[in-house]
Amino acid sequence: MAEVTVLQTITLTLRPCSPSDRADFIDLELDPEVMHFLSGGAVDHENTDPEDVTFLMPRGSEPYVWTARRTATNAFVGWFCLFPETQTLAEIGYRLRREDWGMGLATEGALALVNWGFRSAGYDRIAACTMAVNHGSRRVMEKIGMKHVRTSFPDFPAPIPGTEDGEVWYEVLRSDWNEDK
Repeated sequence: MAEVTVLQTITLTLRPCSPSDRADFIDLELDPEVMHFLSGGAVDHENTDPEDVTFLMPRGSEPYVWTARRTATNAFVGWFCLFPETQTLAEIGYRLRREDWGMGLATEGALALVNWGFRSAGYDRIAACTMAVNHGSRRVMEKIGMKHVRTSFPDFPAPIPGTEDGEVWYEVLRSDWNEDK
C-alpha cells in the first residue's frame, strides 16, 4: 500500500485527515440531507457510537480518509476515503457539505482518488456502494467510469426509506481505467 499523500485537483486539495478536521466531520453528520441515505437524517451524537454504525464516521485519525478543502480559500468541502478491502481491492467513499453539491466536486475528488489508487496504491479494482435510490451518488460513480455490477438486498438493522430498493455496487478495473476523464 502506498503512503497516503496530498492530492491536488483543479479546485480541491485532498490531504490525509487529522484530528483538527473532527469538528468539520461532525458538522457533516449533523446535516440531515447529507446523512439522508446513510442514517435517514442527522446523526444523534449523544446516542451514536461511530463504532456501532454501518457507515464511516471519521474523526480525524483514520488512515485512508482525505479531507477535501478548496485550494483557493481552504474552505472545508468534505472528505473522501479509499479503504483497502484486500491488497488489490479498495472501496471509495465520499461525503460533501450540501452547499458544495452539484458543482462537480465529488466527481473531481473521486477521480483523484481512483487515479491515485491505480497509479500509486497498486489496486486492480475499486468499488463503491450506495442505496439504489441515491441517484446523486450513483451519477458520480458513473462519471468516474464505474459500472454497476450488482444490486443486493441486505437485512438492515435499522431500515430507512429506500432500503427496500436495495444497495447498488459499482466498480472500475485498472484494466479499464482512463485517467484522462
